Amino acid sequence: MEISALRDAHPDHWNRATAIRALALDAVAAANSGHSGMPIGMADAATVLFSRHMKFDASTPDWADRDRFILSAGHGSMLLYALLYLTGDPEITLDQVQNFRQLGYKTAGHPENFLAKGVESTTGPLGQGIAMSVGFAMAEENLRARFGKALVDHHTYVIAGDGCLMEGVSHEAIGIAGRQALSRLIVLWDNNNITIDGRVDLSDRTDQMARFAATGWHVQEVDGHNPDEIDAALTAAKADTRPSMIACKTHIALGHAAQDTSKGHGALTNADQNTAAKSAWGWAGGAFEVPTDIKQWWEGVGSRGAEDHAAWSARMAAQSGARQTEFARVMAGGTPKRLSATIKAMKKQASEDASKMATRKASEMVLSAVNPITPETFGGSADLTGSNNTLTKDLGVFDTDNRKGRYMYWGIREHGMAAAMNGMALHGGVRPYGGTFMCFTDYARPAMRLAALQKVPTVFVMTHDSIGLGEDGPTHQPVEHLAISRATPNTMVFRPADVIETAESWELALTSMTTPSVLALTRQGLPTVRLEHKTRNMVADGAYVLAEATGKRQAILIATGSEVAIAMEARDLLQADGIGTRVVSMPCWELFANRTEAERRRVLPAGPVRVGIEAGVSMGWERWLVGERGMAKKAGFVGMPGFGASAPANELYEHFGITADATARRVRALLAGDGGDF
Repeated sequence: MEISALRDAHPDHWNRATAIRALALDAVAAANSGHSGMPIGMADAATVLFSRHMKFDASTPDWADRDRFILSAGHGSMLLYALLYLTGDPEITLDQVQNFRQLGYKTAGHPENFLAKGVESTTGPLGQGIAMSVGFAMAEENLRARFGKALVDHHTYVIAGDGCLMEGVSHEAIGIAGRQALSRLIVLWDNNNITIDGRVDLSDRTDQMARFAATGWHVQEVDGHNPDEIDAALTAAKADTRPSMIACKTHIALGHAAQDTSKGHGALTNADQNTAAKSAWGWAGGAFEVPTDIKQWWEGVGSRGAEDHAAWSARMAAQSGARQTEFARVMAGGTPKRLSATIKAMKKQASEDASKMATRKASEMVLSAVNPITPETFGGSADLTGSNNTLTKDLGVFDTDNRKGRYMYWGIREHGMAAAMNGMALHGGVRPYGGTFMCFTDYARPAMRLAALQKVPTVFVMTHDSIGLGEDGPTHQPVEHLAISRATPNTMVFRPADVIETAESWELALTSMTTPSVLALTRQGLPTVRLEHKTRNMVADGAYVLAEATGKRQAILIATGSEVAIAMEARDLLQADGIGTRVVSMPCWELFANRTEAERRRVLPAGPVRVGIEAGVSMGWERWLVGERGMAKKAGFVGMPGFGASAPANELYEHFGITADATARRVRALLAGDGGDF
């Protein structure tokens, strides 16, 4: 259909949608970078969605019962910023739009949730948005079952592109949503058949509608530029009992010289071509100019939700005081008052019992105590429930017949699980944790990185954290994964040495507000090394003195997790030779790094030789072994030189020299001046 025919068929709608097109074109041209084509092509669908279906109050973009909108095709961020500006979002002003992609402004190149309340999630890595939307929808279902429709009754809408659906995580995500019949999840697919390299059929022939239908979705196909078809499809989608995918056949960069080409995907900056496009659209205003009547109409769309918001507030006010307080607490991410006392009681009992157990089992013990008093926790595992020890009594399984369930069988979908957990955390009201083997952080990595970037406290329970898992061999033995996790900014990596450190790690993970946690837990049993009960959370320091030197301090052994016990044995050997040895347990590098230099020096003073012990690669250890003052000739590392092998765990530790004897020998050699590893 010609542009003129589209304009004439629905003139009012056309002009309102073209406000989005024009703003996107102007902002990208002003920035001289960005993606013009998707906002131009999906402006019609977005206009219908926001004006006829979305429940939101532009004056309060973080209202708890709003509909959520996820722009999975995050490169088209100007679509979202244009909508927020037009509807009157207080943060996304015209100045913000005019400074698209500029330092210090909220209108980043890809949407960033921590910059503006109207941005639900950080997207851009394709597929992440649609995968996170599954978590948003799950959180809505779970909270509605818990608090009732009076307080929780909303939808999650997604705009996804061809690239989102090609990414493998999309298949994991739609499989989860279909199996769980997440009827409040509606995806609008921007079916423009264009990628950066050219037409989609250069690389793909997937029948996406058949794929979605095969996983249990309700599917429809519409002309993505026909507002009546889009409206009818959204109405039908909301009435269906399944998640819905609406294939919107669109033209990328509609009306521009780059329409239906790969050039249309990127930044359209040619002034003459942009002027011609605006002329074809019938848009007479100058750059960033929106006619008053159109802006007022859009602001009316943004303010319309105030009535829904007020009605919700009245329903909230009718709830009991305790219910109002609890709802506010979980949505704000607060933790129950009983958590600290529960952890302290566990620690005291553990120090008295001095049991030997795997930290994955210790984690299960902590969760067994914590989950009953923390109703917002939501656990799960990627088909390793019995190995990760993530299921505790009375959680109940989240399913189509039990939305109050707080445990999810994610299947073999590490990436989909991690992304959905991020969505749950972003939605609010739920604190998700999920498990797999530590080596399979590789499968979850993109979502783990986004958890850190988005500042959400998702908890990744990663068991079988070293060669200590034994016979499964190097395919399953993580050696580089601690280093990779620690290299990720805004991530707390906990590697606890015993039950007590595990409890403290969980306390920190569950009270974090803006930082995700990785819990690296053992398969093999470990002795309790903290035999003296301390009420203070020692893991919160990141590293602390577990055992002081007797006599002159000549060596400091620094260890994490399962190797702390080895350090304690090595200390006994060295002390027997008159070598005063301090043992430092370092369960969380990141928290230790956050301490002042003076505090760090009290734990790791200059002078003694230092040896690090960890059943992983040495990358990163130089900071703690060489130290701020530089001690390359007085430092060594006992750990993995490369990949592991298949054998019983105790044999592997001997084979790779991660033993108390080897550690003591390394210390003696350093004291004799034989040189260090760094």
